[in-house]
Amino acid sequence: MTNPRVTPWQDGDPALEGVVESIQARRPNGELIGIDRLLLRSAPLAIGWNDLLGRVRHQFSLDLEYLELMMCRVAVLNGAEFQWRVHKPVYLQAGGTPAKCEALREEGIAPIFDDTEHLLLTLTDQSTRQVQVDADVIERLKARFGEEKTVEAVATVAAYNMVSRFLVALAV
Repeated sequence: MTNPRVTPWQDGDPALEGVVESIQARRPNGELIGIDRLLLRSAPLAIGWNDLLGRVRHQFSLDLEYLELMMCRVAVLNGAEFQWRVHKPVYLQAGGTPAKCEALREEGIAPIFDDTEHLLLTLTDQSTRQVQVDADVIERLKARFGEEKTVEAVATVAAYNMVSRFLVALAV
């Protein structure tokens, strides 16, 4: 975090009991990252954000590779480099490839992606760029994944659009 527009929370600053610890429990090595330190400026936001994003990242039934694919694409579309840097390594660990990471940065959906990935990227692109998602995209998602995972895919894109918009607005 180079020069955020809000002063980040610092170790030792006041915080509601248990809030910092709950965020640290969700992070690798318990280290707070830049977004956490900004969220901690509002305890209700930090609590709700941590709960929601923790559920999206760790409790959805959709494969982690697919979740991270969509998170990375949202980061690219919205110019959220911090989000990209956080999620790219997770995507790679979950099964993504360096070539697919590069393709996510291209305009349009590259042919390197299989049919399922292409469908998820179509959802991501439409929802992020125009908000409206074509009915046939939702129908194809339901046919491929069922309704639960379709809802999770749509919610993932929506949640990570929230993340990227927060990051970009506050220059994280």
